[in-house]
Amino acid sequence: MSPVLAGVLQLLALVAALALAYRPLGDYMAHVYGSKKHLRAEKWIYRAIGADPDTEMRWPAYLRGVLAFSAAGVLFLYLLQRLQGSLPGSLGFKSIDPDQAFNTAASFVANTNWQSYSGEQAMGHVVQTGGLAVQNFVSAAVGIAVAVALVRGFARSRTGELGNFWADLVRGTVRILLPISVIGALVLVACGALQNFSGIHEVGQFLGGKQQWNGGAVASQEVIKELGTNGGGYFNANSAHPFENPNALSNLFEIFLILLIPFALTRTFGRMVGSLRQGYAILATMATIWLGFTALMMWTEFHHGGPAFDLAGGAMEGKENRFGIAGSSIFSVATTLTSTGAVNSFHSSYTGFGGGIQMLGMQLGEIAPGGTGSGLYGMLVMAIIAVFIAGLMVGRTPEYLGKKIGTREIKLAACYILVTPALVLGFTAVAMALPTPGDSMTNTGAHGFSEILYAYTSGANNNGSAFAGLNADTQWFNSTIGLAMLLGRFLPMVFVLALAGSLAEQQPVPRTAGTLRTEKPLFTGLLVGTIMIITGLTYFPALALGPLAEGLAA
Repeated sequence: MSPVLAGVLQLLALVAALALAYRPLGDYMAHVYGSKKHLRAEKWIYRAIGADPDTEMRWPAYLRGVLAFSAAGVLFLYLLQRLQGSLPGSLGFKSIDPDQAFNTAASFVANTNWQSYSGEQAMGHVVQTGGLAVQNFVSAAVGIAVAVALVRGFARSRTGELGNFWADLVRGTVRILLPISVIGALVLVACGALQNFSGIHEVGQFLGGKQQWNGGAVASQEVIKELGTNGGGYFNANSAHPFENPNALSNLFEIFLILLIPFALTRTFGRMVGSLRQGYAILATMATIWLGFTALMMWTEFHHGGPAFDLAGGAMEGKENRFGIAGSSIFSVATTLTSTGAVNSFHSSYTGFGGGIQMLGMQLGEIAPGGTGSGLYGMLVMAIIAVFIAGLMVGRTPEYLGKKIGTREIKLAACYILVTPALVLGFTAVAMALPTPGDSMTNTGAHGFSEILYAYTSGANNNGSAFAGLNADTQWFNSTIGLAMLLGRFLPMVFVLALAGSLAEQQPVPRTAGTLRTEKPLFTGLLVGTIMIITGLTYFPALALGPLAEGLAA
């Protein structure tokens, strides 16, 4: 069997698995967030935190809950790292330096999981399981909660109430993320992933020195890092490490976990707004971009010219033989089109065009299908922009799902799509202008520029993957990427929740003959075009200086 055919079969198997899970999981999540009943375990949690889950919140109160909970998470995780040297189960590792502790705390709370350290050489069991793994769950639940609040804004009328943040947070964690993670961890253990609390073992000589292996609760953290589109690995090699991702079957299962909730949330959206066709239109948009990027990445990596590539059967540098080009390419696109950031190959070693595809996937806003929650609300904001453009073309007040898109709504949507590019391009420009940050680049020229552009693209878009040639463990990068992650995560949420509140207060307008049919293929095409044009106009100059220049020069 040829490698290309094997890749196509893997892709077909993945699509089939996602299709089988789409309806039951989407409907189940709609039931979870629409239910008025509380589980006994959930009631205990509400009592412990002093929350009334039945109290409805307007958008400012909902936002305060998001920000307060996330700020507490940053503080707790920061202190846990700073105290690691005094904690049991630290495996003898020292406390984390202040700038790196801030960067890591910001990273995991922002659902980014950017890592400027080697996990097996820095973090003990307590920080890994009590800090990082916990944030993998709750940061993902926060993203889903914000998406559900926006959907309620479309579904409700003449009220500013968007639900209760604490109830949405707890339900997402207890009823969705935890059960799937338990099953997924068992699957990964069966595939050969590590799951224990052993210490450090010396396993012999390696290139004249001693080699050490760490144990850890790897499978349980691996499953939520993929399911919650987090991405931070137990080991520096991340999902390329055999303890995290042992074989081709586990690789395909991890890609399935990455895409599972973001795709299924479109069904949840359609169910909650009372029109499954609207959910299918969003699903079709996401799937079109995802399949297009995957096909383009596989073509680029299989057919890049050069004698070395011809002998290897494609661009195999930086890729694991047990996954091959196809398994690596599918994983790479899945992780950069979502806010996952997990890697089973080294993105810096991809061809120039391949690296550009990875960056462009993040620069779209990671909306195809995007992160847990963030992908859906990012796509819905883009849908509002597309409806507004269509309204301008025909001279009609734009409407979406029965809600008028007026001045306030379009201003909030515009602010949403401008925040992340401003962070990415601003921080990249400053880093390139200053003398010190450039010392962290392993490469010069176009690829060196791509290393820094990728770092801020990944941080501000809450992805977390990296061009590994960049030494990001410096005070400059730890601080600025930490700020980019926090601002890139929570500023867009401000605009999303304000938009949700504005929509919820409106009275629905009746559909007329002039209403744009947003459940039709025509709108899907318009939405895909809008996304690509906005992203292209924003980032093309920067991409031309980096991956495009490198690809054309190869």
